[in-house]
Amino acid sequence: MVAITDHNTIQGALEAWALAPEQVIVGEEIMTTQGELLAYFLEETVPPGLSPEETIARVRAQGGVVAVAHPFDARRKGHWQMEDLQRIAPLVDAIEGLNARCFSRQANLEAQKFAQAWGLPVLAGSDAHTAREVGQVVTVLPRFASAVELKEALTASRLEGRISWPTVTLASRYAKLRKRWRPAERA
Repeated sequence: MVAITDHNTIQGALEAWALAPEQVIVGEEIMTTQGELLAYFLEETVPPGLSPEETIARVRAQGGVVAVAHPFDARRKGHWQMEDLQRIAPLVDAIEGLNARCFSRQANLEAQKFAQAWGLPVLAGSDAHTAREVGQVVTVLPRFASAVELKEALTASRLEGRISWPTVTLASRYAKLRKRWRPAERA
């Protein structure tokens, strides 16, 4: 299975799910007022800009699973301050302990240590912005078919893969510029 977590929308995930519902988990990477959260098994987009607690409550209202995205990658605007992360740790289901776009090995190690200290499972995220990046890192899990089963499966998670080359960010920048300068292609 693949979880699709676009930034602040589930639209692309819904489109992929319609093509292969048994292979796609509808998710979202949500920018809160303090950092980014990952949500899985969603039916509706959770709007960005809410407090972490309100974001988590809205994911829970849909029966979803919540994880903290790349918590210690300080080069991103979506990283977390320690006091905020500690405040929400009891409210989340997992910590992203291996993100393929965390080019600092230390950021992933800190996330894994934090998860262990709080008794939280870890997961991996390719953070793919291009097709080549999909599956760069993966979370190996026992079979599951629902949010409840995913939470249970996460307790046996195993992370595999390797960090992407820093040059992958060039593709993201190119895509943003292309979108900005070619508005007719967005339609």
